[in-house]
Amino acid sequence: MATDLPSTIALPSGTLALVVEARSDVGLVRKVNEDSLLAAPPVFLVADGMGGHARGDAASQVVTRVFTEHIVPGVLTTPEQVLDAIHSANDAVRDLSEAGDSGTAVAGTTLTGVALVDGDIENEYGWMIFNVGDSRVYSWDGRVLEQQSVDHSAVQAMVDAGLISAEDAEQHPERNVITRALGAEDTVDVDVWLSSPVEHSTFLICSDGLTKELDRSEITAIFARREARGDFGGIADELVEAAVEAGGRDNVSVVVVRTDAFTPSASL
Repeated sequence: MATDLPSTIALPSGTLALVVEARSDVGLVRKVNEDSLLAAPPVFLVADGMGGHARGDAASQVVTRVFTEHIVPGVLTTPEQVLDAIHSANDAVRDLSEAGDSGTAVAGTTLTGVALVDGDIENEYGWMIFNVGDSRVYSWDGRVLEQQSVDHSAVQAMVDAGLISAEDAEQHPERNVITRALGAEDTVDVDVWLSSPVEHSTFLICSDGLTKELDRSEITAIFARREARGDFGGIADELVEAAVEAGGRDNVSVVVVRTDAFTPSASL
């Protein structure tokens, strides 16, 4: 599945143009793609259904459905509306577990993404980053690819405790063990970060199928080559294809969203 969409978002004083690319691939090993993505302003997200659990594909799909029901397209949302969608998605995923034939299997999914939300006194809008699990959000500033989310995983807990290095975590045998997921509990604990807009903001949202196969230096190199050429067209395809060529052991999903031009309202 691939999309490449010019998109816009309505601001109080005009229209902000965005360039959005999204692609999801089953990879070379899995038979079912348990990833789902949503790339429709004001929300851009990836959900990775928990492999080995009941209905992982349905769990990730229900997240995107709930978000489309809760968030009005094409206009700024609010942090409260995003949080409401996340908690409603958690309830919907929990319902999948209750509907299972065995009555004991737990459906679950990660969720990570960014949303364009109402701004403060100084800014018309802001970015809200949200995360549950080990899918990731990165930012690209033209030189540096920086992880904005924090993994909810066993190895990240070890890194935080100083027991292993971040480099060792990438190869640790427990790197697939996550400590938070939608559907795991009656209530979900979500991490949220709010940031002010910068000119030509660029975000990469991805499932761990990308970061298992490509380390940050390899992903950075792809962004740097595109930056040098001044052409980001097809970058989602390139990232996913590189991950598949490197092994494709998991489903791979990528959303890249970039702010482009701002057009003031005619009355201004």
